Amino acid sequence: MQEAKEKFVTAAAFLPRRQTLDSLGKAAAGCKGCDLWVKATRTVFGEGAQRAVVMLVGEQPGDKEDLAGHPFVGPAGKILDESLAAAGLEKSQVYMTNVVKHFNWMPDERGKRRIHKKPRYSEIQACRPWLDAEISVTRPRIIVCLGATAAQALIGRNFRVTRRRGEFVASDLAPYVMATVHPSSILRAPDDQSRREQKQAFIRDLERVARELRKHPSAA
Repeated sequence: MQEAKEKFVTAAAFLPRRQTLDSLGKAAAGCKGCDLWVKATRTVFGEGAQRAVVMLVGEQPGDKEDLAGHPFVGPAGKILDESLAAAGLEKSQVYMTNVVKHFNWMPDERGKRRIHKKPRYSEIQACRPWLDAEISVTRPRIIVCLGATAAQALIGRNFRVTRRRGEFVASDLAPYVMATVHPSSILRAPDDQSRREQKQAFIRDLERVARELRKHPSAA
């Protein structure tokens, strides 16, 4: 007897017929393609360049992003901004988004803080139509996956950032696709020296992106 495939609702029905970043963002505000919207304050859609040279894709919005309604505005976003500047990448050329558009969380032991909870595969798949639409509209030259969840969602479930970090890999999504760590991992380093070293390694990955853009300035 053949095993039945998992079935779940996706966001596809919520996408607007005419797709622009503006229309997608407005439509995403009412998305109920999975259950994550129930606990989240709001949808946190991507933001940035209409025609992105570089698209940065993280896992999901965090606590600060959920409250503010904008991606990468928390502590990890500050590290990302500093690293982009250090690598020579103009933020005006970048589009920032996440695989999942709602904050998935659980309360801490005292119930006073919202702790990040990794989204399930079904939730990632349910939200995928939004990300595909963002890629289609912005048409990035380079996609950078920030962390394992984004890398496995876009490159493949067997992809390991620890093995192929900072490499450009073949993909139909964009001319160049790379995976590196999520800037939040730098915040979890045990001491200041480790944080500095990990941040420098992150900057080196972004510098490779900048070098690739300089090879083809007309495309950028």
